[in-house]
Amino acid sequence: MVRGKTEMKRIENATSRQVRFSKRRNGLMKKAFELSILCDVEVALIVFSPRGRIYEFASSSILETIERYRSHTRINNALTTIESLENTQRLKEEAENMTKKIDLLETSKRKFFGDGLGSCSIDELQRIEQQLERSITNIRVKKTEVFGEQIELLKEKEKTLVDENTRLSEKYDSYSSQQAKMDESENVVEVEAYADQSSPISYVETELFIGLPETRTRRNSPKLRTN
Repeated sequence: MVRGKTEMKRIENATSRQVRFSKRRNGLMKKAFELSILCDVEVALIVFSPRGRIYEFASSSILETIERYRSHTRINNALTTIESLENTQRLKEEAENMTKKIDLLETSKRKFFGDGLGSCSIDELQRIEQQLERSITNIRVKKTEVFGEQIELLKEKEKTLVDENTRLSEKYDSYSSQQAKMDESENVVEVEAYADQSSPISYVETELFIGLPETRTRRNSPKLRTN
């Protein structure tokens, strides 16, 4: 049969809890015995039941094992205490050194700003001056690099703007030529329409007569008008 997974929580039923305790206690004692035999180790096991009864197992002597444990614990505690004291002392020394370094840096900073120079010797003043000159040189070099980078960026922006202006100019010229052609076409149409409207209809009287040649007379024949 497949054994189900046991949920790790307190068993509420007292009878079931006692039965489970007896089974697990015997299994624990068996595992401790097997561990001491198979691995040749010193094992001590102490179990107190809910009613206060004691169950114990020891591969040799449980009292000797307990005393050995206490000695080991005292040694470890002593070593831990010594290590803690050493660490504390080392941290104090490091804190003092850091405080001294901070004071020196603050003093040097004030001297670089021109304060507290009354106690400086000639050599120290020369060192400060040389350091300031080196700092100024480095600042100027960095400033030149920054200016160069900004100039390159501006050149790139200028090139982009020139290309954009050229593109817009070509687009505008194309649009202007198309608009001029459209305006010229509209003007031609308007001129033709104006010419058609302003030209009057003229009537011309001709000597055309309708009828037989024998009977037609100039006086009685109708006249045609042509335009």
